[in-house]
Order: sequence, then structure tokens, then C-alpha cells
Amino acid sequence: MSTYALAIHGGAGTIAPELMSATREKAYREALERALRSGHAILKDGGKALDAVEAAVRVLEDSPLFNAGRGAVFNADGQHEMDASLMNGRDLRAGAVAGVQNVKNPVQLARRVMENSDHVLISGNGAFEFAHKQKVVLEDDQYFFDDFRYQQWKEVAGSTSVRLDHSEGDRKFGTVGAVALDQHGDLAAATSTGGMTNKRWQRIGDSPIIGAGTYANNESCAVSCTGHGESFIRAVAAHDVHALMAYKGLSLAEAVRVVVHEKLPPLDGDGGLIAVDRAGNLVLDFNCSGMYRGHVGVDAVFHTAIFR
Repeated sequence: MSTYALAIHGGAGTIAPELMSATREKAYREALERALRSGHAILKDGGKALDAVEAAVRVLEDSPLFNAGRGAVFNADGQHEMDASLMNGRDLRAGAVAGVQNVKNPVQLARRVMENSDHVLISGNGAFEFAHKQKVVLEDDQYFFDDFRYQQWKEVAGSTSVRLDHSEGDRKFGTVGAVALDQHGDLAAATSTGGMTNKRWQRIGDSPIIGAGTYANNESCAVSCTGHGESFIRAVAAHDVHALMAYKGLSLAEAVRVVVHEKLPPLDGDGGLIAVDRAGNLVLDFNCSGMYRGHVGVDAVFHTAIFR
């Protein structure tokens, strides 16, 4: 059997172990494993990496535990603006959406942009119109309402403060993502987020920006990032992992180490990323205290973790 591999993340940040109850940790781990199982089922049957990352991210978008899709945080107007992207390493095709509302699975809409339009990134009302034309599933505002997220927003509503999805002293970045290598040797990556709590002016982070939050290239690797979006944009973090491998000949592990621990910290780049190379090597690394993450390979053993 050819090799294949899948990794996922559900956000990273200063997650305090003492604030993580056993019940809450169990819920996060179960949600991560559901996402892994969804993507793994596709890969083990010879399916495409692109299908696997989309399926895994959709499971995470459907969970209110993560800041994406159903669990998206509130913006300054008390609404949800969601971003997502995905990229195919075989032909470098990509699709992305930014500032979309009422779309159940933004990563699905990003896939439609890639396959059914001449564009890479569309946003706002235009993206919503495109969603209607593509007949993707839409939900009303109540579907996205989560009291936990609402209370987060109420603490800063009316101020100029933004929050990177943190609660009870834990600074958690709730972006979700997946990377995969399939049995055909193709790589893919996908990322989805609700952005910052109380964000204004239709702020957009790194998640829908190809090369910043998401990148895949069969010559090197597939990458999905999570963290302080502005810093990841400035570092062009996802593409930089590829560049270090392609131009300097670094291994995946070393390229990720350089980006996460050397290049991002001077830019206040708290967070992490997941990556897989064309040999199926996986790296899940972060420069903060925790990252919701998981991975699985041909052994069909599902690994999930939050802390170091």
C-alpha cells in the first residue's frame, strides 16, 4: 500500500492546563478524532488529499468548540464573518473566501471558488451571492449563536479591543485546519476561521490568504497555520516552509522549526502550524503552550493532543 497521512489542528495559544477540565478536554479530543476519522476514511480508500482535508475541516466547522463555522466568534457588530481557503498541491489550484456570513461550511465554498470560478479569493457580499448560486448550505444567525462565544464578545463589545478567541485567561486561537498526503502522492491543505472576537472594519487574517495561512505544493509540503493572523501574513508563514525546503533543501521538521521558533516570534507571531511532506512525514509544532491537534497515517492509529 502507498503511504498516506493526515494532520489537523483546532487552534493554538496560551492554553492553561489548570483551566482545562477533564470533561472539556475529552470533548475536544473526541471532536478532533471525528475529524481525523472523516479524512482518514477517504485516504485509506485511495481518495484525494483535497477531499480529505475538506472533509476533516467540515467536521471541525460543524463543532461549536472551535472558532470556525458553527463556533465562529462575534465581530464588533455582533455578527459572524468567516474566512476559509484550500489548496491542491498537484496543480497549485486554490480557492478562498473572506468575510462570509451564514455559510454553514466556508471551506466548502472555498472549494467551489477553486473549481467553479476563475478566481482564487472572493469576499463579503460577492461571496454570499456566489454561495447562493452554488447552492451551498446556508444557515440563519441562530445556528451560529453560541452562548460561550457571546459572553466572550460581551466582555469587549463597544470597545476597540479585539480578542484572539480567549476565555478564562487562556489565549486560544481557534482557527481549524488540515493537511494531507494521499496514495497518489498528492498534497493538499485547508484552513477555516471565524477570526478575532470584536474585530472591526471587516478585518481579514491569514487563513484565507494563500501562502500566509495555507499552502500546498507537491514539490515540498502542505501547510495550515493558526495563530496571530497579522504576524503570519507578514511572515508569509505557510509559503516560507515550502521555500526553505525548495530553495535551501531543509527537511520539513527543520523548515517548520525555523518558521515557528525563529521567524514568527519577533513579529509577535504566537501560534503554530501543521505540515506534511511528499514522503508522508508530519510535523505539528507551536511556540505557545498548547495547540489542539491530531494526526493519523497508514497504521490507522488516531493521535490527539492539546499540550506539549
